[in-house]
Amino acid sequence: MTRIAIIRHGTTSWNKAGRMQGNSDIPLDEEGMEQARRLSIRLAEEKWDLLYSSHLIRAKQTATFIAETTGLNGPLLDERLGEAGGGLLEGTTEEERIVKWGKDWRQLDLGMESNQQVVTRGMSFIKELTSGHPGKHIVLVSHGSFIRQLVAHLVPDLSIPPAMKNTSVTTLLYHNNNWACEIFNCVDHLE
Repeated sequence: MTRIAIIRHGTTSWNKAGRMQGNSDIPLDEEGMEQARRLSIRLAEEKWDLLYSSHLIRAKQTATFIAETTGLNGPLLDERLGEAGGGLLEGTTEEERIVKWGKDWRQLDLGMESNQQVVTRGMSFIKELTSGHPGKHIVLVSHGSFIRQLVAHLVPDLSIPPAMKNTSVTTLLYHNNNWACEIFNCVDHLE
């Protein structure tokens, strides 16, 4: 059985301001670094074989805390784990989007990456990962929208919340071509 922990990065100043990050390369803030430190202590209590991360700095910083505490090599970076591209929306708040494009801004083509595009690249990574590392315990550090869309695709019966918590752990089990969710959006390490 392959076990994959998918983790959202720690908090950033843009998270707190309600700004869409997408592919904008925003670093962790002080609280985000503390969240990542606590997360890494939690993960050090378990057995993990591999560590992968999105190429974006907020995920890489979170993964670096994990690597240092658990002794895992890496992180190995893969752009397919990056956040859903926000197009023209990146850097804006909900209020700014309404002022600029109106309350129906979601209906406009503003260059956002589609859900299907996100799932396609995510599944490309997952298929490569599960075929190349069967039976391994693998940590992936990624982003909220990416995680929600990928998990919804892999475990369609799971009720997905509108937002993943920063440094939340979602653990998926893969066995006989079937996916199951063991832990979802868990931040016990922050409490």
